[in-house]
Formats: sequence, C-alpha cells, structure tokens
Amino acid sequence: MQIQVNSDNHIQGSARLNEWVQASVESAVDRFEDDLTRIEVHLSDENGAKSGSHDKRCQLEARPKGHQPISVTHTAPSLELAVEGAADKLNNALEHLYGKLRSRRVAPQVNEQVTEVDDE
Repeated sequence: MQIQVNSDNHIQGSARLNEWVQASVESAVDRFEDDLTRIEVHLSDENGAKSGSHDKRCQLEARPKGHQPISVTHTAPSLELAVEGAADKLNNALEHLYGKLRSRRVAPQVNEQVTEVDDE
C-alpha cells in the first residue's frame, strides 16, 4: 500500500511531516493494508494566515482493490487532530465497506422446520 501526502501553499511540507502523516494513517488502517492499493492524503489550511476552530483540513482518499475510492475529510484546530480524525473516519468507512462485503459472502441460512414427534 502506497501513501502519498500532498499539502497546500499554507502548510509547510517536510520529510518529517510526510513520515508522521504516513505513520499515523498506516497505523489507523493497517489491518486493511492488503486490500488497499493507495491512500492519498491532502492537507490544507482553510483560513490561510488566520486561525480558527476548524482551520486545518485533512482529506484521505483510499483506493480499495476492485472497488470505488473512499474519501473522508476532517477539520480541526491543529493538523495533528485533523489527520487523526480523518484516519479514524477512514478506518470506520473501510470497516463498513468490508463488513458489508463479508455479510454478502455468507450464504443465508435456510430455516429448517422443526416438527414435533409424539412418542406414544
């Protein structure tokens, strides 16, 4: 699984930031590693130089093998909280996707009729 980190002009990208983001996202979705081809991370500062309660934004787009991409977004006051929140949302979305697929694979059980036998 490949993790690609992108940031806008207002976020200072660095090797350290990339490594931290990759490690955070990877640890959140590590159990789905074999089912994903790539995760794209988009980091942005919504307000530029101004600060605010939902200033930092993290969008994660996961590419599950054989399925449509899944995209989640989380905004928070700090980049750390935005990445962690988006990673949690992505984990939940992948659990939902693969949970639905697992439930479809299980064949519905046929209800057997139980008849009572009198021992007379």
